Amino acid sequence: MDFWASFWNIIWFFVSAFIFIAYLIALFSIITDLFRDRELSGGLKALWFIALIFVSLPTALIYLIVRGKGMAERSRKNIEESTRAAEDYIRTVAQVSPSDEIAKAKALHESGAITAEEYEHLKARALGTSSASVPQQ
Repeated sequence: MDFWASFWNIIWFFVSAFIFIAYLIALFSIITDLFRDRELSGGLKALWFIALIFVSLPTALIYLIVRGKGMAERSRKNIEESTRAAEDYIRTVAQVSPSDEIAKAKALHESGAITAEEYEHLKARALGTSSASVPQQ
């Protein structure tokens, strides 16, 4: 009997820990959204924050019900901006001109690392033309 009592105590501990961690994640998401919102005045932000500290569970539920849709929109917008910034950065860093690619392919062809057919394929790809239009030898 003692084994089953301790077994259910362990299960209860894990369920409680899961609920607590989920609540903390929700709370941090709410606080992040609160400071991300540009439409909300500083006084209202402070009011929401104080309410979250003193009456946290009901305030968190009210915030999610009242401002949940806007919270999702702000999060989506932030993700899109981050993705766009990362893609722009990657483009600026990794940008290689077609002439550079052709020069590299020519050097590989001259060294014997690739065949003439592979060189033509790389050249066509660098120029943006279809590899089907390149004549096969």
